[in-house]
Order: sequence, then structure tokens, then C-alpha cells
Amino acid sequence: MVASMWRITGPVNRALIKAGYVRIAWLWNFIPALGISNITFKYKKQLPGTKKHPQSALEQAVESMGAHLSAYTSREHTAYYMKTLAKDLPKAVELLAEVVQSSSLSEADIELQRSVVLRELEEVQGSLQDVCLDVLHATAFQGTPLGHSVIGPSANARTLTRNDLVEYINSHYKAPRMVLATAGGVNHDELVGLAKQHFSGVSFEYEGDAVPVLSPCRFTGSEIRMRDDAMPLAHIAIAVEGAGVASPDIVPLMVANSIIGSYDITFGGGKVIVSNFGRPNKVVSLSQRNGAVTPKIVRDVCSKYIYDKCPAVSAVGPIEQVPDYNRMRSAMYWLRF
Repeated sequence: MVASMWRITGPVNRALIKAGYVRIAWLWNFIPALGISNITFKYKKQLPGTKKHPQSALEQAVESMGAHLSAYTSREHTAYYMKTLAKDLPKAVELLAEVVQSSSLSEADIELQRSVVLRELEEVQGSLQDVCLDVLHATAFQGTPLGHSVIGPSANARTLTRNDLVEYINSHYKAPRMVLATAGGVNHDELVGLAKQHFSGVSFEYEGDAVPVLSPCRFTGSEIRMRDDAMPLAHIAIAVEGAGVASPDIVPLMVANSIIGSYDITFGGGKVIVSNFGRPNKVVSLSQRNGAVTPKIVRDVCSKYIYDKCPAVSAVGPIEQVPDYNRMRSAMYWLRF
């Protein structure tokens, strides 16, 4: 049986279902298996067929509902989700359960996804923004599973076999680490019944000593620089350790993020940016939209997580003029009036 379920119901006729929201990915990965969850989700995302239905039948079922089925993976979890009309909820849950639990894993389809991952690796290396963020994780969580790229090394993508995928799925796709979630016009009792019907076969037992151990993931203030003066642009990222998703500090940090906003040289505005037309929302209005969050709470939380903290820094490209790390570290405790 799935570990837990949540839903957001409302007077709408559309529903978003996330089935097989699995906490696997890098937190339990060891070096020889890096990238395997990425290949697994890409394989299942293509609807390669299951033990019950061939690929054409699955594709036809999704298309006949006018639904959208996709998947993604991150450093902390893998998710398979479907957007469909609320009336098609039973069929959507059935299809997602089948994709998550019963993929056929044919050798030909695995080879196809292997080439997709290798091509994606090449594309990522050509995107300096992605490289900069991967390097940021590598230095911030050095020596821990979160420091690795989601895609994994090319050597693993070339050598992973069908047996590796089967073993990985059998070891990680377990009921205590899966969540079935919906949002929209969904009846909760109906969802519970569908979960019992389609996910009751998910195992919650591990064989012998195969229980994955959660590796500790510490944050380390540090830097990595990859200087190349031949590159046209420099990419620089600075990060501090934030709050977890279950922390009460997460909402004030999100408010602070909204206040700061983002800017790109391609954004329009010109002189208007410094006028009332380009002024960001006041803290008061943001507080109203976020319940009990007040300016004092935002200041206190930002001081807790940002002030006088060691940042993680990554820099790629022509970065000769990027300040020394100690200079940046000392700037984290400047007093400004």
C-alpha cells in the first residue's frame, strides 16, 4: 500500500495526479549507480509498454482521455504525473500505477534511452548555466550524494544494464517511500479506494540487508572556479544553506525571495524600473498574502540563514575579476545602515 496520500479539492473539473512520487534518487545512490534513476524515469516516461499492455495501447489510452503524462527526477525524488479531467481519475490512476509498477524494460528501449541520456550529457556540458549550478552543488555538498549531478557520469550511462535497472527498481520502489497525490476536483474517498485497488501490490519489505541507508548531506561553505577567458560570458552562483521544506522558516524565505525578485539584462523597463511602475510589492502586501508573515519575521529569518554564513560559490568562464572567497565571506557580515 502507498505510504500516504494528500489532495486539494475544489469545484473544478480538472485534476493533477502524481503517482509514484518516490523518494529515491541521489540520497540513497552510491557511486556505481549514479544516473540510474535518471535513465529509469526517462524509460518509463516514454510509455515503453508494460506487462499488461503494449506501448501503442498505452499511448492510445492517454490520447483518448486528452491527458498529459510526464515524469521528472531530481536529486531527492522521482515523480510520474498526469493531468486529466476529474471524471477520468480512475483510468488515470490505473495507467500511472501500471507505468510505475509494470514496465516491460526491454533491451531495445533501454538502449534507446541510453543514447538519449548520453546526448543530454553533451547538451548539459554545452550549457554554462547548467554547468555552473552543477558545480555549485558539487562544492556545497561535497563528499555527499547531493553533490552529484542528476544525470550522472557518462561512464555509468554507457555500462548500465537491464539487470541494474531491475535491481534498482526492486530496491527503491517501495510503499513506505511512495506518495500518491492529487489536486483539483477529486473525491478523497474515491482516491483512497483507487490506491487500494492499484497500489496494494507495492512491496513494503526489503530482502535481507538491502535496506537503503540515508546518507548524511552536510552543507560546506566553499568554492569551485573554472576559469576560461575564451568564453564570452561569466556564470557565477552564490548560495547559503536554506531551510527544509518542512521548516516553518520556509515561507518567510519565500517572501524574501519574492521581494528581491530577479533581473536579466534583456528585461524591459529602462527608466521605469526605478519608478513606482517598476517597484516590487511592499512587504506588507506580501505579508497579507502569506498569512502571519511579517517584516520582522522576514528580517529575523534572513539573518538566521544568510547573515554571517559561509556561502558556496561556483564560477565558470572569464572570472578573473571575481573577488577572493575570503572577501565574499567577510561581506556576509557587513553592517549597513
